Amino acid sequence: EICAFKIHGQEAPFEAEVLNRTSGEGVLRARGPIDCEQQKEYTFIIQAYDCGASPSGANWKKSHKAVVHIQVDDVNEFSPVFREPLYRATVTEGKIYDSILQVEAWDQDCSPQYSQICNYEIVTQETPFAIDRNGNIRNTERLSYDKQQHYKIMVTAYDCGQKRAMESVPVHIDVKPVCKPGWQGWNKRVDYEPGTGSRQLFPKMHLETCDGPLSSVRAMVELQTSHIGKGCDRETYSEKSLQKLCGAASGSTDLLPAPSVSTNWTASLLTDSGRDSDLIFRFDGRQAANIPEWVVPQNLTDQFTIATWMKHGPSPGLRAEKETLLCNSDKTEMNRHHYSLYVHNCRLVFLLRRDFIQLDSFRPAEFHWRLEQICDKEWHYYVINVEFPSVTLFVDGVTYEPYLVTDDWPIHPSEIDVQLTVGACWQGGEVTTPRFTQYFRGSLSGLTIRPGKIATQKVISCLQACKEGLDISSLESLGKGIKFHFNPAQSVLVMEADDLESINTAMTKVSYINSRQFPTPGLRKLHITTTVQCFGEDTCISIPDIKAMVMVMPPSEPRITIAGVKWLVWPVAQLRAPVGVALFKDIHIISTVTKTDATLSIVRRPGVLELMHNLDYCDVLVIGEELDPEWESLEIHHSSLLGKHLDATNSTSGISIYGVDSMAHYEQAIRQVRYRNWKPGGLSERRFRLSCSELNGRYTSNEFNLEIGVVHNSEAAEHVNHMAVQSQYMRPVHHPLVVHTADSDHISGTPPAATVVIVMCIAALVVIVVLGIYRIHTTHQDGSKEDEEGRKDPEMDWDDSNLNITVNPMESIDGTQIAEEVREEEPEEEEDEDEEDDELSGDLSSAESEDTDEEEETNILKGKVNGKLEWDPSTLPY
Repeated sequence: EICAFKIHGQEAPFEAEVLNRTSGEGVLRARGPIDCEQQKEYTFIIQAYDCGASPSGANWKKSHKAVVHIQVDDVNEFSPVFREPLYRATVTEGKIYDSILQVEAWDQDCSPQYSQICNYEIVTQETPFAIDRNGNIRNTERLSYDKQQHYKIMVTAYDCGQKRAMESVPVHIDVKPVCKPGWQGWNKRVDYEPGTGSRQLFPKMHLETCDGPLSSVRAMVELQTSHIGKGCDRETYSEKSLQKLCGAASGSTDLLPAPSVSTNWTASLLTDSGRDSDLIFRFDGRQAANIPEWVVPQNLTDQFTIATWMKHGPSPGLRAEKETLLCNSDKTEMNRHHYSLYVHNCRLVFLLRRDFIQLDSFRPAEFHWRLEQICDKEWHYYVINVEFPSVTLFVDGVTYEPYLVTDDWPIHPSEIDVQLTVGACWQGGEVTTPRFTQYFRGSLSGLTIRPGKIATQKVISCLQACKEGLDISSLESLGKGIKFHFNPAQSVLVMEADDLESINTAMTKVSYINSRQFPTPGLRKLHITTTVQCFGEDTCISIPDIKAMVMVMPPSEPRITIAGVKWLVWPVAQLRAPVGVALFKDIHIISTVTKTDATLSIVRRPGVLELMHNLDYCDVLVIGEELDPEWESLEIHHSSLLGKHLDATNSTSGISIYGVDSMAHYEQAIRQVRYRNWKPGGLSERRFRLSCSELNGRYTSNEFNLEIGVVHNSEAAEHVNHMAVQSQYMRPVHHPLVVHTADSDHISGTPPAATVVIVMCIAALVVIVVLGIYRIHTTHQDGSKEDEEGRKDPEMDWDDSNLNITVNPMESIDGTQIAEEVREEEPEEEEDEDEEDDELSGDLSSAESEDTDEEEETNILKGKVNGKLEWDPSTLPY
């Protein structure tokens, strides 16, 4: 009989049980769950044992060993899982790919039937992609970058038991355009706010070479500003102011000034408008101007300078005529050209025929230069330095010697007058009708002559310097692998590098800068050309040029305001004084701009900010009849301009102070303008007008009108002057007694020290009143003795028939607030005025007398005076 089965060889999770001892039939079963994923098959040895003789079975007999091999059948219990949570690929447009990328899933089941992935499927509908059984994704049509740049599809997987993956996997496919070598990541337009310094133009720019091998890259960035002003954004001050600013020698004559009453010879010429006060005259072959004789420099020696801005193109016709910029010729009878500057066949010619001297011989007379700049239709700055017999030409700061010099006979002296013209040459002799000839065709600006001096290289560079250009924001970050070079005007930047990373870093540092406080708004074009060289080849990759632009935004326009006393009264004695009278002692010049930023709402005056900037001229003009130099003058002492970039010219129509300087310096200078009249017999009043400008009239101030009255009775003048101007620039007297009695509730609380001060003030007031009464009484007694009618009554009443009380008409217009603001500023102004008066002995005595009279008059006007004289305030018309 068979009593048991025994398993040997390993810890198999099985056991054997005897079912029939006689037949030896048994069963093999698992002791617990069997997992195919942990072990697919088992192999072990089994033996059968009989029952044996002993009940204990110690003497059992065993059968031979049998090998048992068990294979575990799999159940499809697991779903496919993708190996990556996300798949991403990039394709180029226009291509059909056999395989863009491959997705892969796996199954944890142990059997080949259930563990293998038999199929993949794209879940997303209507996509131009397909997937095969191996997970390879391909496109079914040519993709277009313009149509769609990105695709997202969902993919699932099936095992061979057709069990689907629990989660689909996303696949992202980016479409890139066909690789075209060139710059990428740049904006076509860059906005520039004035006053922001250097502005990066291409902060995210990089060069795409499509993985082509390269040995060097050369990029050239060009800023095109030929349409701005005279070739670029420059300071638009007047020519005199610019020369003063650049340190040029004084004494130059501006032959093309802005048209005005005193410079009316340019009024008939065509001006190029829309240039933000950059004064440009355009000549079309029909305009010319005769320079007045009083303007023409009369002392041209062997050393002088002619300078001008010129824009000129090719002359029409095969045999072009001479085009004259400047010509000094005989006014009548003859047709001799003493000196002239003209263009002929794209050559610049300077003619200089010296006067006849003892040595009658040929001398250098015509100097010729042939330059491309003369006919390139661009602005250039020309300076001719004459150190006879040597003549040197500077064009944009570069020196050029004449290629041809011809000699001629000197001009014999004659009594014939000469005529200086601009834009043509005057032919007054040898013709039936005097007329202009050799007209100029082009544009001119800043045409000047300076006798006795030649311009230095430093001054020339300053006068033609651009205020805008290209810049590199951080030079230290460029590294050693980059080489760069600017042209003198900083309008062209050339950079070279040996690798792509260096040139990309350098291009991100290229910036635009405009140092003007009020730049000319508008577009500036940018042009970038790039050359790529490969190993052993001249050029291997063609990089398209880039055309971009910089938009300079309009600056906030300043509002220049002149404020001060508008009406003054002076006695004739001070008008006759050697120093005269100061007209604008309390003048103030301020400039404000209006901002729309919301951050400015916390300011006391929302949106209005005071701005500090320069001025370039201030004019004091006489309103009405011009000054008669026989008995009156308007002048400013030269010492008032020392230490400032200012100069002044005066005439019978007024004074012009010019030069690029701060508003504070202009204030100081204007306060020293003095009027003097040494015969004011019939003069009752004089009126003046003050106005200032920034950038040659681009921004102008209000017109400040000042009227001065002249009183011939010195005593009456004292009363009138004090009453007229007290509220404007003299502090009113506030008596402590009046202040403290205004509120009786606080009198008891007044401290002892304050009481002492009050008592002292009252005592001083009484003394002043007594002295005033005594002075008035004495004055009228002296007047009575000189009276023709001989009246000597000591009890006479005050005769107010000749007394005129004049009130400042601006008090009612400006209002109480303005008067209070003026009073608050008076202490500092009075200190400044005292310092200025100390320098003028004549004014000192008059100022002292006025201060004394002010105190006396203030006390007298407080009420009636008990005594021999009575003041009746009811008759005063205020």
